[in-house]
Amino acid sequence: MDCVETAEGLSRVYKVSVTAADLQQRLDQRIEEIRPQMNLKGFRPGKVPASHVRKMFGKSIMGEVVEAMVQETSQKAIADADVRPAGQPEMHMESDMEAVMDGKADLSYHMHLDVMPDFEPVDVATLKITRPVADIGDAEIDERIAQIAESNPQFTKRAKTAKARKDDAVVMDFLGKLDGEPFDGGAAEGHTLVLGSNSFIPGFEDQLIGAKAGDTLEVNVTFPEGYQAENLAGKPAVFEVTVHEVRAPKTAEINDEFAKGLGLEGLDQLKQLVTEQIEKDFSGASRDKAKRNLLDKLDEAHDFELPPKMVDAEFEQIWQQLQAEMDAGRGDPEDKGKSDDELKDEYRKIAERRVRLGLVLAEIGRKAEIVIDQQEVQQAIIKEARNFPGQEREVVEFFQKNENAMAQLRAPIYEDKVVDHILETAKVTDKKVSTEKLLAESED
Repeated sequence: MDCVETAEGLSRVYKVSVTAADLQQRLDQRIEEIRPQMNLKGFRPGKVPASHVRKMFGKSIMGEVVEAMVQETSQKAIADADVRPAGQPEMHMESDMEAVMDGKADLSYHMHLDVMPDFEPVDVATLKITRPVADIGDAEIDERIAQIAESNPQFTKRAKTAKARKDDAVVMDFLGKLDGEPFDGGAAEGHTLVLGSNSFIPGFEDQLIGAKAGDTLEVNVTFPEGYQAENLAGKPAVFEVTVHEVRAPKTAEINDEFAKGLGLEGLDQLKQLVTEQIEKDFSGASRDKAKRNLLDKLDEAHDFELPPKMVDAEFEQIWQQLQAEMDAGRGDPEDKGKSDDELKDEYRKIAERRVRLGLVLAEIGRKAEIVIDQQEVQQAIIKEARNFPGQEREVVEFFQKNENAMAQLRAPIYEDKVVDHILETAKVTDKKVSTEKLLAESED
């Protein structure tokens, strides 16, 4: 193998060539490896002559040899250059590949590769980080419990002549039919349905608005095309409904009985659970803002050349997301009126910051010997799978078979571990702030 390297900044071009004689030698070796396993008509098992194998399968075997040689020589070129690749190399064949496959020409190609910059990350022990924190007062606990009460209303029986309104609860019997025949799972007695909860088939609840206790009515609906019961999907149905009661919602009185209605021992336990949840929310908000302060400090402390292709890839991802947001009418109001060139300049700077911080965090993690164990990866896969009920197995298999998806899953886990390491090592000062300021969204 001959290799010539040219460099410009962090970009490298390696021109590699392998002689036709070397390829032929590899072809002969490969034929000898597979001959003992070959079983062709007219020959005893394992006794097929090499010349016949070359005549029958030489071109396809040479294809395997060339692919293996490109993989082997490209890796050797990178290893000999003693560089760390910043992404996958781009391969460009220069040879007439038909002639190479026929053994009549050398294999020549060049590969473009960005390499990692050589820099020394800041000593994280010298970083001074501010972490905002807030005290949990009775007001926050009472407000959170009030929100729970509002989302778990109690109901009181209305007069028999009262017509059902949105947010009322209707106690009813119903019997569903397809083409005049009852179907499995389409009947219930004494069922309570909150109108407006969207817990029934689309259109069902709307037709109960205005119904009174004692009313009997027909509700006509069409099951959605993607309905979970395939025998009902997309089909029209008629429900015979008898209304027994109409109940009006009222905000629950916050006491032991209310807490017991939520499955708890009493109000004290509810307050304890709410306090723990608020502590978790506050802790998460404090960490997020400390992380932002940390990233700002890291960005200020480092200035080095960035791999061009990494920046380009990050920018393209950001730009595509921006275009999708703008097309959906969710663009940043501050971006309105700006030209594409202005926007691209701003968002390229964001891409450069992300790449720089990613490289810095990766180098800090490498020096601190931070690794992700298999259990952490499995927990992340399970968490992701739970977002797709009924398809958990497919999600797990997708990650197991897709290296890029697995890398995207591992990246935030690794970043969080590095950030935690820095926050444990740096000089972190807690600063008391109001609840509103702690929970306020940070501006990007």
